[in-house]
Amino acid sequence: MSTASPGTSPPSAGYRSVFRDGLFAGQVVIVTGGGSGLGRCTAHELASLGATLALVGRNEDKLLAVQHELSADHPHAGGHRIFPCDIRNEQQVRDTIASIVRDLGRIDGLFNCAGGQFPARLEKISLNGWDAVVRNNLHGTFLMSRECYTQWMQDHGGAIVNMLADIWGGMPGMGHSGAARAGVWNFTETAACEWGHAGVRVNAVAPGWIASAGMDSYDEHYQALLRSLKRKVPLQRFGTESELAGAAVFLLSEASAFINGTVIRVDGGVPNARHSFPLPAAGRTIEYNGFPRYQPPTGLQEQTR
Repeated sequence: MSTASPGTSPPSAGYRSVFRDGLFAGQVVIVTGGGSGLGRCTAHELASLGATLALVGRNEDKLLAVQHELSADHPHAGGHRIFPCDIRNEQQVRDTIASIVRDLGRIDGLFNCAGGQFPARLEKISLNGWDAVVRNNLHGTFLMSRECYTQWMQDHGGAIVNMLADIWGGMPGMGHSGAARAGVWNFTETAACEWGHAGVRVNAVAPGWIASAGMDSYDEHYQALLRSLKRKVPLQRFGTESELAGAAVFLLSEASAFINGTVIRVDGGVPNARHSFPLPAAGRTIEYNGFPRYQPPTGLQEQTR
């Protein structure tokens, strides 16, 4: 009998990781935004490698669904817990980290995956809209990182991975998110310097156009724009959730023990494309997708008449 949670399809096979078995055995890793999209996929990747997950997010139902998935797909890890929390609220974050330390006994890694934004030109963004995005993407990353450091990592070491975006050269159409992510970039470099002495490494991943379920939240006009974007990628395709998760997990792992203050771009080479060079159509495409529960967003499918 399948143990998949309602609304999800059971996996046809286990998560196909590129890392060695048991890489995170005995370790506790926090994933914010763990109830959907990139956070969900990364949680599965980590659980397949033996980690115990602390899933943090605002939507308890989504966290519960992923918790059930992890227990069904990766029973050898087990002990995964959910911690509903608004990462923009300082006291909630402080209490959540204290609960994780109390309930799970340690914190070895933190993936600050939670975030959110909406498409809008700068002149159309209200102060409330700007503040909501910056508080979520920047303030939440800072609060989670600070509390993990002060409550555990400064005495035991650990790894933090933050979420950026393809902010190079600006982020027209999402200036609030671009400003926040640029702040996360600088915070990452600063924390890497200030906390390195304690054995705490702080790095970041910067996804480009990843075909994640979150893209279906945009309206049809913006989805039409998104569908056209893969022709601006030198690899001529969108990325998968597994490709982003693999980069984040590498930075959380012992393999990156001398990597600190670095950003890994997972964008297919978009910043390297130039208007003076027409990108050829793809002659072949090779992608990595190890997540059997992965469902590409329907909004990115080419429309037919």
